Amino acid sequence: MERVLFKGFARLYLLAVIFFLVVACSPRLNWRTVQSPEQRYTALFPGKPDKLDRLIPFGDQEFRQTLEAVKVDDDIYSISSIEIPAKQVNTDLVKKITKQLQGNLLDRANASGGSVIAESAYFQNSQHQRFATTDYYIVFNGAGKVQQAMRVRWITRVGDSGNVWVYQASVLHTNADATDAKMLLSKEEYANFFNEFYPE
Repeated sequence: MERVLFKGFARLYLLAVIFFLVVACSPRLNWRTVQSPEQRYTALFPGKPDKLDRLIPFGDQEFRQTLEAVKVDDDIYSISSIEIPAKQVNTDLVKKITKQLQGNLLDRANASGGSVIAESAYFQNSQHQRFATTDYYIVFNGAGKVQQAMRVRWITRVGDSGNVWVYQASVLHTNADATDAKMLLSKEEYANFFNEFYPE
């Protein structure tokens, strides 16, 4: 009897091990470290991201924005970075650019009848020092129902030369069918992306 139970347990254990190995090797989430020395960060993406550069106008100035993003099923993982050169840096300008980035999303959520939850969080820089930040969990509605959920954080870092980087790290989940964006986007597959983003 004990031998039969042992064989049954061993078979179940073996199947569980095989299952987890298959899941870990699944191409759906092919985690890889991406280094962006020009944008001064290291990140963990669940696939090879595409990279796009563009100039964005702000008042009578233009700033370079770089976007790295990858789509996996219904999810888009992305990091946007905007560099403000040292000679153009002032506290008011940095705040205005950050506020505009936030307003683009938060105002859209409110206009759609969705919701926004803000929660205190932490990030680490490349030297693994911890800093406070805020995570926003956003629900976008459309046609009277939830269509998209998003988790996003904005981080500002000052470079060695006095320039300033404004980062936006986010995951957008399309075809959302749940109103609790926080519960959905706090799962490990999303948390890894935020926890492993290291700006300098």
